[in-house]
Amino acid sequence: MTEVLFLTNSRGKKQIRLVVNGMTCHDCERHVSHALQSVGAESISASFRRNEAIFELDDLNRLDDAQRAIADLGYQPGDATILSDRHPGKVIELDGNYDFDFLIIGSGGAAFSAAIEASSYGAKIAMVERGTVGGTCVNIGCVPSKNMLRAGEINHLAASHPFLGLNTSAGPVDMNTLVDRKNELVGDLRQHKYVDLIDEYGLELIQGEAHFVNESTVEVNGRQITARNFLIATGASPLVPSIPGLTDVDYLVSTTALQLRDVPKRLAVIGAGFIGLEMGSLFRNLGSEVTLLQRGSRILPKAEPEVAAAVKQALTEKGIRVITDAAIQRVEQEGSTKRIFTTVNGKEQVVEAEALLVATGRKANTESLNLGAANVKVGHRGEILVNEYLRTSNHRIYAAGDVTMGPQFVYVAAYEGAIAARNAVAGAEQSVDLNVVPGVTFTNPAIAAVGLTEEQAKASGYEVLTSVLPLDAVPRALVNRETTGVFKLVADARTRKIIGVHVVAENAGDVIYSGVIAVKFGLTIEDLRSTLAPYLTMAEGLKLAALTFDKDVSKLSCCAG
Repeated sequence: MTEVLFLTNSRGKKQIRLVVNGMTCHDCERHVSHALQSVGAESISASFRRNEAIFELDDLNRLDDAQRAIADLGYQPGDATILSDRHPGKVIELDGNYDFDFLIIGSGGAAFSAAIEASSYGAKIAMVERGTVGGTCVNIGCVPSKNMLRAGEINHLAASHPFLGLNTSAGPVDMNTLVDRKNELVGDLRQHKYVDLIDEYGLELIQGEAHFVNESTVEVNGRQITARNFLIATGASPLVPSIPGLTDVDYLVSTTALQLRDVPKRLAVIGAGFIGLEMGSLFRNLGSEVTLLQRGSRILPKAEPEVAAAVKQALTEKGIRVITDAAIQRVEQEGSTKRIFTTVNGKEQVVEAEALLVATGRKANTESLNLGAANVKVGHRGEILVNEYLRTSNHRIYAAGDVTMGPQFVYVAAYEGAIAARNAVAGAEQSVDLNVVPGVTFTNPAIAAVGLTEEQAKASGYEVLTSVLPLDAVPRALVNRETTGVFKLVADARTRKIIGVHVVAENAGDVIYSGVIAVKFGLTIEDLRSTLAPYLTMAEGLKLAALTFDKDVSKLSCCAG
């Protein structure tokens, strides 16, 4: 049965989402697309993972023809939903009498993506923000940290580089100027990419903290506000563990560390995950003596062991002390000196530092929302529990981004925000697909990964092929004279499709996008081998790693494949 949700768009075409069961691969998607083309459909996008095809038709009478064409191929067409495109006529009359069609709590990446998407359907939208507009990424996360990391890399290269014959030096770091310039950049991006968009998209910004009163009402500054649907996009914040003595110590978290006005002589970091590695690398490059304390037996416990080993080697080469199997017993402070008492393999060790950074994970920002009044269920870390459509246990309320404690990346938050808006405002019932999410850690060398690790692949039932290529086999690394790192590919032995890509190298974050394409679209080992890779780029390492499944690339001439 076709459910009509919107009027005809400005071009007279209808955008349709059609459930298509039975698709199992990318060839199936092509077959379905060709069938739809044969009946006059345009702007076709078919997905076997989501069991759907989205397309446009001039004439709804052709929808039955489209369904028959798909059925003739052996697939099973299901329900069709008529959506709008980016230029809809107007939203239909909504049930009930509400202040807003869509009320968004939060103002970060997920929130603005949702607001922009919802505005295209003509919805009346409000956004509630208790603090600074823009959320974590632009204000206290991605933007300021990567800006400072780049500054640290330049300082490190000036002080120490691998090229004999070049005479460079680095003077004292002026943290006041670095931080001021970083804050200027953050302010400019916040204004242009967030604040200016409030009027651009006709949003109402409500400053204050939101508390749910019931399933369809929040209170902000004493004002009760109702909405047909809500999106909770309040993000996450640093999780501080319960360590004896920690509350009596002047400790840092990732956000406050970026505001330091002096480079600490010694920095101790509790936690050697992605945030701990980035912050430790930053301050080492600025001149601090850095000690990383990791509770487990190795850093990056969820990463490939070859990746963890390469990263530990790179950190050690840069003078960072890495202590694993460190059980923190207590923390003390005397004057400006912090002492971290640990037990390592049964022996007590004491680490002293002028600054202590706690980087032990994140927690969802949900404490003040009074979610119980809205019948919204949360998990053990306070994270909001959602289904595949990002709907909570309350059918009116959706959640997206870090507050769900999924992958903690702003691009995931933005992706989820748009889907939540479509589902809440347009009734699109679009599910989230997070099977192919790249992750990057901006250390030097950088760490990047997408898809499954070898261990995950085996646990999922794959028969696995792997290829491990040390970075000293990549010509770009040789000419850079920076050869600590690794490429690792994980493939399905049956189909030879690439299902995981893992890189430790300079510019790994740029390289990994090719890995995303390979994993998402099911490219095979042979596909990577047969593709021309530009010489003396780090991306060439992907092709060399593909060759390594069956060849010793150290015995090949330059560019030979």
